[in-house]
Order: sequence, then structure tokens, then C-alpha cells
Amino acid sequence: MTLRVPKADLSAELSESMIEQYGLVPEPLEATGHHPEVVRASSEMGARVTAWDVADDSLKTFAHMAVAAQVGCSWCLDINYFLAQHKNLDLTKASQVPRWRESDVFTPLERDVLEYAEGMTDTPPTVTDELAARLLDRLGPPALVELTAAIAFANFSTRNNAALGVKSQGFSDACEIPLAGRRTTPGPAATA
Repeated sequence: MTLRVPKADLSAELSESMIEQYGLVPEPLEATGHHPEVVRASSEMGARVTAWDVADDSLKTFAHMAVAAQVGCSWCLDINYFLAQHKNLDLTKASQVPRWRESDVFTPLERDVLEYAEGMTDTPPTVTDELAARLLDRLGPPALVELTAAIAFANFSTRNNAALGVKSQGFSDACEIPLAGRRTTPGPAATA
């Protein structure tokens, strides 16, 4: 699939800034660049979400990756795996997020966070009172609120990218551990 909108003409300054940061211009920016207010609002919200520091960064990153895997946003999965490496997060765990149910590398808390992210992403949401209570007990109200808002933002960005046809740009190719693909055949899920 290719972009469903033509790439926007971005200013030379913005393009250069993106190339300096990422080595290339991120395709979501090229897709949404036709509407500067959308770009500005999305960028501002993304920066604010990234700046929140009550919930553990690895939990938020893995949750975003779980949303991306479920929605089918290869760009979000790709960039978050790449960013996990630069944040010194556990790359073995990050690489297994797309198949977290079958993987044995996650703690019970991480598994609950991944389940929560998928439950929030389901339509309608399938988060249970029991799951929310476990997370509330282990994280506390401020971190659970932050995690929930970060997952909501992940749904905004992944669904926006998927609908516009944005695909992976190969950021994760530079990572030392390959990113696992989602399981394609049904089977029993691993338990924690």
C-alpha cells in the first residue's frame, strides 16, 4: 500500500530538522503536512505524552507498540522499537511485543499493561474491571491515568497512520535484535 494522500510539500527548514533527527522525513508528517494545524496539534500532543513521567517509560512504549501491532500501523511499531533502543529499554521485550501472548519474557505487570492496551484498542473496548483493578493496585491512580492517556494517544496516531496508508520506513533495521512478527496461526497463548 502507498500513501492515500500525496506527500505534502514541507518547508526546507522542517525537512532538514526531521532529517537531522531521524535521518529522513517521517512519512506521517509527509501525509498530514497538508493541514498544518493537524500537524501542530498532533506534534504538541505527542511531545506532551512523551514528557509525562509518572508511568514507567517501558510500559508506555510497549503499550504503544501493542496498539500499533493490533491496529496494523507498521510505522508506529517500527519507530517505537527504534526509540526503545535509544531509550535503553529492554530490546528483547520490545522485539516480542507483537507476539507478547506467546512470549515468556514479560513480567505479570507488563502482560497486564499489554492486555490493557489491546483492550482499550478493541471496538468496543474490552477492558475488564479486574484488569483495571490489578493495574490500579500496582501502578497507583496517577500512573494508571497517564498510561491510559498514552494508550489513547497511541490509538489516535496508529489509526491516523493506518488510514492514511503510512508504512514502516525501516527505523528498526538499525536495531540489534529483530522485531518479531505477529503470530499468524491460532494457538494457545502463553501464560505468565
